[in-house]
Amino acid sequence: MNPRPAHLPARPPLVFDVLIVGSGLAGLSAALLLSTDKKVAVITKRAVMEGSSGWAQGGIAAVWNKDDSFEAHIQDTQIAGAGLCDLDATRFVVENAPKAIAWLQTMGVPFSQEDGHLHLTREGGHSARRIVHVTDATGAAVQSTLIDAAKKTPNITLFEQHTLVDLITTDKLGQADKRCVGLYALDSGTGEVITFQAPQTILATGGAGKVYLYTTNPDTATGDGIAAAWRAGCRVQNMEFIQFHPTCLYHPHAKSFLISEAVRGEGGRLLLPDGTRFMPNHDPRLELAPRDVVARAIDFEMKKGGFDCVYLDISHQPKNFLLEHFPNIYARCLELGIDIAKQPIPVVPAAHYTCGGVLADLHGRTDIPGLYAIGETACSGLHGANRLASNSLVECMVFAQATTTDIAQAAAQPAVTLPAWDESRVIDADETVVISHNWDELRRFMWDYVGIVRTNKRLERAAHRIALLQGEIHEFYSHFHVTRDLLELRNLVLVADLIVKSAQARHESRGLHFSRDYPDLLPEALPTVLSPPNH
Repeated sequence: MNPRPAHLPARPPLVFDVLIVGSGLAGLSAALLLSTDKKVAVITKRAVMEGSSGWAQGGIAAVWNKDDSFEAHIQDTQIAGAGLCDLDATRFVVENAPKAIAWLQTMGVPFSQEDGHLHLTREGGHSARRIVHVTDATGAAVQSTLIDAAKKTPNITLFEQHTLVDLITTDKLGQADKRCVGLYALDSGTGEVITFQAPQTILATGGAGKVYLYTTNPDTATGDGIAAAWRAGCRVQNMEFIQFHPTCLYHPHAKSFLISEAVRGEGGRLLLPDGTRFMPNHDPRLELAPRDVVARAIDFEMKKGGFDCVYLDISHQPKNFLLEHFPNIYARCLELGIDIAKQPIPVVPAAHYTCGGVLADLHGRTDIPGLYAIGETACSGLHGANRLASNSLVECMVFAQATTTDIAQAAAQPAVTLPAWDESRVIDADETVVISHNWDELRRFMWDYVGIVRTNKRLERAAHRIALLQGEIHEFYSHFHVTRDLLELRNLVLVADLIVKSAQARHESRGLHFSRDYPDLLPEALPTVLSPPNH
């Protein structure tokens, strides 16, 4: 970061038609769809490619051939979601999925083909082959295509290295009504907090995997949109349902590298260190059981045997098959001395996907007019208590389309005057070690106390520590200039609090939330909805 400028006159707000926070598949899809007649700002806190979308290996789920049906995809989604999926949202996404993939094809995404048709693979929880993919690097291929398009679009302005600080709502400006009219963002290059103004804002900031010690998510996944929406007065839903991907590569030099579910879809077997296959003891669907089942089975076997990891073996497949279907996984493992054609892959579960989020309707609308939430930031109701594999990327696109259609029909709003960010009473921090220490403490106790298996006692311990951290961070935030690290920690601690409160409110075990104190399923599946104090 460059030295902070001396007290310069405040810059006037940067004015756009729509602000989009986040540059993943949801955010870029919305930007491109809006750009025909709207001036759009895409605000992203690191480089435009560094979000979770680019890391998605598996693919995009859609009904694509005559042997499959919308009803089968809906049923698979509801079964994986443990009965908690919103049926209207599920049907809406499933029925619009083929159109979303067709749009990506028109954008030039090079989906894998076989005999002149899209190659479809299968993943855990799906009753048919319906996963459209680009080998084992679908997210990266989609993202690079959309980024190239966005950079060539005159109506889209990309603001990289800009971190959301907070949303601006009219009630904070003394007006009687409440709507979102802009946001503050920290320019990491200059240290300046910039005011952005627009009648419509879309939150597409992804999930919050970095609240846990082990995660498949990139460093950007700090729950920024969820936390900002909560502070502004939006409800959140189902925050207790954190999906742990069963198979993250276990290696000291392989931070967050995911071994795609498609490896199990193509015959990969999970083994104990002695070579024993253990999924037959846990579920009749074996390695193709839904992720929550597989993750709990691995967690159980690791704790029971005192193992650091288990193993995923695909070495019975021919080497040419592995090179064709999993070139990136093959290459990355080989770099680390693991030849997957000859030996099993060491794996552990890791926090992967935030199934809950900002409560949003089928248009992406939140509780605050002018504010939308899409993608992993939102809770549309699609995922219920556990996300079905490869339903996330298609959710991003379907809701990007729905949201942009709603924005195109929105009535004009009266102009307002936004104040500049006030930092007249803060100073530069002298002890930034406090931030790194608190971040480390948070991620460790969330992993230990609010992980794959939970108890009332563990949740109480986590809640106590979160309260202490919130006090420290509030004091830090009130007295010192904001930095990206401080903003991310502030958001993560708030999201951790929402996860714990949601987990404490659910007195059953359902989907991704497994409690030893409440091992049974309640007869009715109900969402967990939290309302902020100022709602």
